[in-house]
Amino acid sequence: MTSKLEQKETPQANGAALPIVPGDCLASPERGQRAEPAEFLGPDGTGVEVVVLESRANAKGVREEDALLENGSQSNESDDTSTDRGPEPASPLKETSFSIGLQVLFPFLLAGFGTVAAGMVLDIVQHWDVFKYVTEVFILVPALLGLKGNLEMTLASRLSTAANIGQMDTPKELWKMITGNMALIQVQATVVGFLASIAAVVFGWIPDGHFSIDHAVLLCASSVATAFIASLVLGMIMIGVIIGSRKMGINPDNVATPIAASLGDLITLALLSGISWGLYKELESKAYVNPLVCAFFISLLPIWIIIAKRNSATREVLYSGWEPVIIAMAISSVGGLILDRTVSDPNFAGMAVFTPVINGVGGNLVAVQASRISTYLHMSGVPGDGPETAPRKCPSPCSTFFSSDVNSRSARVLFLLVVPGHLVFLYTISSMQGGHTTLTLIFIVFYMTAALLQVLILLYIADWMVHWMWGRDLDPDNFSIPYLTALGDLIGTGLLALSFHVLWLIGDRDSDVGD
Repeated sequence: MTSKLEQKETPQANGAALPIVPGDCLASPERGQRAEPAEFLGPDGTGVEVVVLESRANAKGVREEDALLENGSQSNESDDTSTDRGPEPASPLKETSFSIGLQVLFPFLLAGFGTVAAGMVLDIVQHWDVFKYVTEVFILVPALLGLKGNLEMTLASRLSTAANIGQMDTPKELWKMITGNMALIQVQATVVGFLASIAAVVFGWIPDGHFSIDHAVLLCASSVATAFIASLVLGMIMIGVIIGSRKMGINPDNVATPIAASLGDLITLALLSGISWGLYKELESKAYVNPLVCAFFISLLPIWIIIAKRNSATREVLYSGWEPVIIAMAISSVGGLILDRTVSDPNFAGMAVFTPVINGVGGNLVAVQASRISTYLHMSGVPGDGPETAPRKCPSPCSTFFSSDVNSRSARVLFLLVVPGHLVFLYTISSMQGGHTTLTLIFIVFYMTAALLQVLILLYIADWMVHWMWGRDLDPDNFSIPYLTALGDLIGTGLLALSFHVLWLIGDRDSDVGD
């Protein structure tokens, strides 16, 4: 029996016509059911094996096949018609390099300006008394700014995937996802904020051998309060962005994570600076305030745990989602130690304004890529499902950046945004007279080299990590982004500090490094 590559259509109950595809095509449990092969006789009398692939429509009347954001060669225009569940929203079917870049550009620039604002804030507050006399606060900066990767970006990726596969189409499903996920990130924010303060105390104590219990309680209160309030505000913003994106026919994967970062750095750093400054002022006259602040936020933990535990959508993450956020916090804290040791030296005070920018841009871009790859994999099944998703040992750089795959195309687009984006952000910093560094040609070359190398490494690691986690039966939405953004903080801070040291050694006095 021979098989011919031909398509036929079969009517469905919802009025949509679905293709009949060749018998060797696979249908995942998520996308439909594979019918038993049947034989038909072609015009020439030869046997033709066909398989009917039923397509499950989501609540909006959009087939999951159509929701998959693949390249144009994957499928033709959707034949879906509207259903009795309401009007059909515009669902992106094809994505060219231009369409990917167009959707990512505005959120990327918005996120970048948010990191510029955060850098300007850090450049100002580094001279405050609390940063001068409790220098461990600098160690908290990357760890707490990294919460947008540990929590908000993970939330955005998780909700983007749920929205793309039709799990947030009804009011009941939407409310369930909102309440469960908001409670979950409050639990994670409180715990991670507490652990970040412990890491800051330890990393601050090891080099100097000096320990102050008052400073330790101050760090704990500042960290927990900042993490809780920032996660609450940003989580609500993320939910609104994702719902709005779906209604406008925009892929949430392209916009949610950058917008999470656009306000994330600024809000978190402003809260950390303000809260730590206020608690530092109360340290001498009202020493009991700091312990009370810690006790208040920690006492709320059981409430959030109960809410998240009752929700099936977040129960698994509540039990198994701690490893990535805690390890990511530790990685970011190492970057914070580098920042603390660098900006504490008057020769490198100008590094403070650029650190949130280079870390934020790298984290934003790799989070977009990881979220896109994760959504692509979720469209074909569940984690660990299918031989085509077996964990890869190590992809080649050519397959990551130069193949015809849609994820490779998006990696090229994101990488090409680095130089023009950073040039805009550097010009903005210079125009606002931020930092202690003049933008000379040699400084820009060193800075761009560090930024390109950071994003190149992150995109390559993302390609391997997301597929590796998927093959290991781990949901990349919950596990990959915390690691990637934390690595972005560490790599970005390390490369930037190295650039400043090299510039100081070669005597680039025109850039005022060291003034």
